[in-house]
Amino acid sequence: MHHIVYLERDSVVAEVRRPDFPHHWVEYPKSSQRQVAERLAGATIAIVNKLQIDAELIAVLPTLQMVAVAATGTNNVDLIACRARGIVVSNIRGYAAHTVPEHVFALLLALSRNLPAYRQAVAAGSWQRSDQFCCFADPIRDLHGATLALIGSGNLGNGVARLAEAFGMRVLRGERKQATSVRPGYTPFAQVLREADAISLHCPLTEATWNLIGESELRAMKPTALLINTARGGLVDEAALASALRQRWIGGAAFDVLTVEPPSAGNPLLAPDLLALPNFLLTPHVAWASQPAMQALAEQLTSNLEAFARGEAQNRVA
Repeated sequence: MHHIVYLERDSVVAEVRRPDFPHHWVEYPKSSQRQVAERLAGATIAIVNKLQIDAELIAVLPTLQMVAVAATGTNNVDLIACRARGIVVSNIRGYAAHTVPEHVFALLLALSRNLPAYRQAVAAGSWQRSDQFCCFADPIRDLHGATLALIGSGNLGNGVARLAEAFGMRVLRGERKQATSVRPGYTPFAQVLREADAISLHCPLTEATWNLIGESELRAMKPTALLINTARGGLVDEAALASALRQRWIGGAAFDVLTVEPPSAGNPLLAPDLLALPNFLLTPHVAWASQPAMQALAEQLTSNLEAFARGEAQNRVA
């Protein structure tokens, strides 16, 4: 009988169906990293979201057969160590195909139409003091006719592209930063930086993509360009972005992710002056978290467990 331990149950606000094979189920609302080894002792299946499952931990869990990641990203799991031990690792795919693109466009629309600035203007009484029916506080830009560049063209990037095309935007798919050749349908990375009115990031966080956007890339962008990141915080040099916003190298930015989550004290993007800027929006890693999306995630999680028990390779990354 499988012994299943769900270490971060509260990370998904949805009903999680128990799998249809014989098992013993234990769940914890949350777990600290120091509690993982003790709580997984004797487990055959571990369900995690963001907790680290590294080689040192795997070495002390001889019964572990599967790590089921209740998310798409698996950079918190040592896949090499899992392969060496024959531990199956699965992830969740496709569940956020609508919710993340919609969040991207919520952020993009808010910035391009300067909604935070206009909200501040009303709160400050500017409209009330206006000598005409409207109050022109900041420039408003249309998405129609603007160029949106996508870095990462998987399920989420493609979902953003479909919405962009519906808005009448020109869509560029950025080639890998260090690529020596350009794939059909893609645009060189440097050209993307020069031409885009907005850039949206949708690539995984790897050694090759760490600080993909740094000071030189931010300075290469249009001074009116917007940077949207709903992927991973480490894709962007946060200190460089803070400088870019303060010194107006770019037009604005909207992030749903930070390098360390929950954010640690001293994160440059949490500085009060930045959070007060109308051209910088920061949401707490919720782009993925619509109720329908979380329920789809939960159902796929259980389906992955059931496929593993049947010996089927479903959503396996290791």
